[in-house]
Amino acid sequence: MTSETPVEEMSFEQAMKELERVVDQLERGDVALDKSIDLYDRGAKLKKRCEDELKRAEEKVAAITLDANGQATGTQPLDAG
Repeated sequence: MTSETPVEEMSFEQAMKELERVVDQLERGDVALDKSIDLYDRGAKLKKRCEDELKRAEEKVAAITLDANGQATGTQPLDAG
């Protein structure tokens, strides 16, 4: 059973949990072909959502600036070159 929540509105944790359910259903192979196609499509969207959220988190971590003592002093805008 999949959620009806739009993928783009899901948190990383929600998307991961649903992706695991989708993969489990597909691996069991006990759903009709048309349902399998729908599940595969939703799974692809969930995977992309998770990848996008991880990338955003990595960029935030990379943007943290440190002072001379190695202490975090704030963050730089993500578009800073």
